[in-house]
Amino acid sequence: MGARDRYDVAILGGGLAGGCLARQLRQEAPHLRVLVVEKRRHPVREAAFKVGESSVEIGAHYFQKRLGLEPHLRSAQLEKLGLRYFFTRGDNRDLASRVELGPPRFPPVPSFQLDRGRLENFLLRDNAALGATVLDGCRVRQVTLDGVDGHRATLAADDGRAHEITARWIVDASGRASLLKRQLGLGRPSTHGANAAWWRFGSRIKIDEWSSDPSWRARVPSGLRWHSTVHLMGVGYWFWLIPLGSGSHSFGIVADGDLHPFSRINRFERALDWLREFEPQAADVMERHAHELEDFLALQHFAHACARVFSPDRWALVGEAGVFTDPFYSPGSDFIAMGNDYTTDLIVRDARGENVAERAEAFNATYLRLFEAFIRLYDGQYAIMGNAQVMTAKISWDNSSYWSVTALLFFQRRFVRPEFIASIDPLLRRYFLLHARMQQFFSAWFRADAASQYESVGLNIVGIDLMRDWQAGLAEPLADDDALRRRLENNFERLQALARTWQAIAIERHPTLRRVVDVDSGPLIDVSPLRLTPVGVAVGCRPTVPQRDDEFDDRVSQSTFVDRSSQRDDEFQIPNS
Repeated sequence: MGARDRYDVAILGGGLAGGCLARQLRQEAPHLRVLVVEKRRHPVREAAFKVGESSVEIGAHYFQKRLGLEPHLRSAQLEKLGLRYFFTRGDNRDLASRVELGPPRFPPVPSFQLDRGRLENFLLRDNAALGATVLDGCRVRQVTLDGVDGHRATLAADDGRAHEITARWIVDASGRASLLKRQLGLGRPSTHGANAAWWRFGSRIKIDEWSSDPSWRARVPSGLRWHSTVHLMGVGYWFWLIPLGSGSHSFGIVADGDLHPFSRINRFERALDWLREFEPQAADVMERHAHELEDFLALQHFAHACARVFSPDRWALVGEAGVFTDPFYSPGSDFIAMGNDYTTDLIVRDARGENVAERAEAFNATYLRLFEAFIRLYDGQYAIMGNAQVMTAKISWDNSSYWSVTALLFFQRRFVRPEFIASIDPLLRRYFLLHARMQQFFSAWFRADAASQYESVGLNIVGIDLMRDWQAGLAEPLADDDALRRRLENNFERLQALARTWQAIAIERHPTLRRVVDVDSGPLIDVSPLRLTPVGVAVGCRPTVPQRDDEFDDRVSQSTFVDRSSQRDDEFQIPNS
């Protein structure tokens, strides 16, 4: 074996996770020899290639700032006008009559819609220019792990010729092929039983044109609703519309398999039939553009877990090769960002001669606990999507939790500081526990409110001062450790106030919910712009709660879900390191 076949890092997979990791390594440690092995011959097709096209704050920040991809994102991709939701109303034939939740303008901290083919072509080409060795049209036949003398991989080119390489680090970025996870028996099932089907058309579908109602159009004066990741929602499902920079448009059905069997959506014609039943206005548009169909794919039980993603023996799993939750909040690129940050930190420190065994264990524990926290957002929660009020509360809570803690820690670069994570362990345990109990609370609220319908209105969670500040505050400069701890503690106190506020609102409408929350006196948050009026209730006749953060309501101020049978504090503990 020649010296040219020896590498510091071999990345098995040149998709989004692998391509970004190679770029990060070349930027942070240009002396390392990096190999990228990609099974597809490049360039690949644009548009009709992969899903995972919508990014949110963590992933977008990673691409834009950490990797320096802003010129590409601004010139070749589309900036995203946030996440936008339309809830079921009547027969779903009139978009303007549905409750809409989404921002009227682009947020201060940006995110992007990603044409994966276009981006991955750029990454592979640019990684080669940065000095990485890129082998496309090349498959991995065998991997032999040896943390002492170097891992070995047997590669096969398109023409069948094979050769062996060695690498100090092996990183599996092979996506759902999950080469190392399968080889090592690390796969773990997920109880989240959702399925998906998706396709692309070769033209733009501008949802702003679906209604001529002037008041509805005026909610987004730019006429750029179609730049959002649009969700059409119903009991047990959502349907996405995502524009791509290449001029195509992506569509997908994601549904709870118990409520909407996979066999209803696993062929394009079946998916159209399903849309005719549940989203007929969208079905009419799909039928008019069916001749532009570029591809169709379907995937059953897409969520998957893993026993380990980072090893002291110098291997790692990144992207979907390790874990995947659900596309609803577009977290795929977030997990790529966090996983690549961890992997880069381990590789660079190891190259400097540091013993990274304890860091690998700490990173593995934190990453997998984040996965467990994220999967709770979706597991057993799809039925709620049919209720505009409960789901609006849940979306406001889920985004607030994300911006105020998880995203903040990433933007402040603390996830790769295990000593800092250990120092906030008590806070994180309380945060994860409250998060889990709130998901149970939303389920209970939905069961009590399942029959309700709500008047049409336009809502915007970043219209709430607290939530707008949390999202915009992500862009603030790096803080010192003490200041960040104080900020996190303050954020958690306000999360508690937000929790008891939504619980108070739910109890006002459904007093029987008192049995599922602990009574706790404390401040409330003004979420009145997110409160909906049930159909048949006159506007102005709704019960009210205090409208300022510093007001109290001793009668109904609630904070945490009572059922603790399935959560223990030590479930959510972040180990010291």
